[in-house]
Amino acid sequence: MKNPPPIERLVAALKRLPGIGEKSATRLAFFLLSAPETLVTELAEAIRRVKQEIVLCEVCFDLTEVSPCAICANDGRDRGVVCVVEEPADRAAVEASGSFRGLYHVLGGALSPIDGVGPEALHLAELEARVRAGEVREVVLATNPNAEGDATAAYVAERLRPVGVALSRIAYGMPMGGDLEYADHVTVGRSIQNRQVLE
Repeated sequence: MKNPPPIERLVAALKRLPGIGEKSATRLAFFLLSAPETLVTELAEAIRRVKQEIVLCEVCFDLTEVSPCAICANDGRDRGVVCVVEEPADRAAVEASGSFRGLYHVLGGALSPIDGVGPEALHLAELEARVRAGEVREVVLATNPNAEGDATAAYVAERLRPVGVALSRIAYGMPMGGDLEYADHVTVGRSIQNRQVLE
C-alpha cells in the first residue's frame, strides 16, 4: 500500500536532492513526520532564508551573504594568485586545507558537452577579465581530476596562455594513508606522473 499523497510528495521532493534515493528520502520523510514541530519549522526556515540571503560574489562568484565576499574583501590575501575551482564546495575544500592564501574564482561548473555545458555557461569571461586587469600573476587550476575537470582546466589554460600569466594545475594521485593495491589504475598512474624529485 502506498503512503498518503502528502508523504509521497515529500519523498518525491527529497529524492531530487543529490545522493538521496528512494529509501533515504522515505526515511527522512518519516523522520520529519515524527520530529518536533520546532525542528521542522527551523529546517523549513533555514531553507527559505538561505535562498533569500545568499548571493554570488560579484568578483569570484562564490556564495556569500554580502558582495564582495569576505575573501575578496580581505586585503591580507595574496591578490596575485587566483585558484580556479568548479563549485563553491570546492572553494570550501581548498580553504579548509589552510594551505592557500590567495583569491578564488568559481566557474560554476565544468565543461560537459554531453550535458550541454559549454564555455558560455561558466564564469570564464569574468576570469579572463580579472587576469587581463593585470594584478594576477598566477592562476592555479583546481578543477576536479576527472574528464570534465581536465577538459575545463585545459580550456582555461588555453584561453589564458596568451595573457602571459603563470598557470599551474593542482597535483593529484595517492591519498595519504592509501594502499597501492586498493587504488584504481588511473589514480596510481597519476601518482607516478606527478611524482616529485627527492633532494
